[in-house]
Amino acid sequence: MKPFLILETGRPLDPLRRHGSFGHWIRVAAGLHGREVRHCDVAHGESLPDAKDYAGVMITGSGAMVSDREDWSERSADWLRAAAEAGKPLFGICYGHQLLAHALGGKVDYNPRGREMGTVPVRLEPAAATDPLFAGLPASFAAQATHRQTVLAPPAEAAVLARSDLDDCQAFRWKESVWGVQFHPEFSAWLMRRYIHARREALVSEGTSHQHLLQSVHPAPMARRVLKRFIHHTRKRG
Repeated sequence: MKPFLILETGRPLDPLRRHGSFGHWIRVAAGLHGREVRHCDVAHGESLPDAKDYAGVMITGSGAMVSDREDWSERSADWLRAAAEAGKPLFGICYGHQLLAHALGGKVDYNPRGREMGTVPVRLEPAAATDPLFAGLPASFAAQATHRQTVLAPPAEAAVLARSDLDDCQAFRWKESVWGVQFHPEFSAWLMRRYIHARREALVSEGTSHQHLLQSVHPAPMARRVLKRFIHHTRKRG
């Protein structure tokens, strides 16, 4: 059985790096054993492998900005576009979601509504009713989020699956096997609180109470289920 590939597009904030990488958090949340996963740190110069060697690909979040068009990011976008067009199952999280949208012709930039952070309600769109990852989930469910950029315009042929108060594209599917989610299904409530605490000065400067955000954080099991469904769906496809 082919392993999954995790493209590491960034690293956690300094205070959290002792708890593992983004890829580690994703692997654990997805319920995968270490032997079922390979990692490629594209943000720090590792060469992209042949996508055909993997069952599917997951793309992590990052502190980078897609709109900066860094060389490693653009190379990754080209690779992801080719993999998507070849029908490879792809699942992007936060930066990975935005990078997929950019690679496939969508528009990514700073969210004019500002930073979205904390446990947020995500509302499903009609297209989610028949989607393999979202069908049957509650019409509204909690998810952990932290981002300043967003998908302002999804790619052509993409179906928007979910939105939130501050983001009109919390999730999309492109054709049959490419998904992006702006939220973080791999984040526990503990990790979300740590991220809010680490960003407290920026939040205060933006007029947001980090204490209020901390108090409103709670578990988001439905968001994690989306990630696990991607694994199950990809395995079932063979």
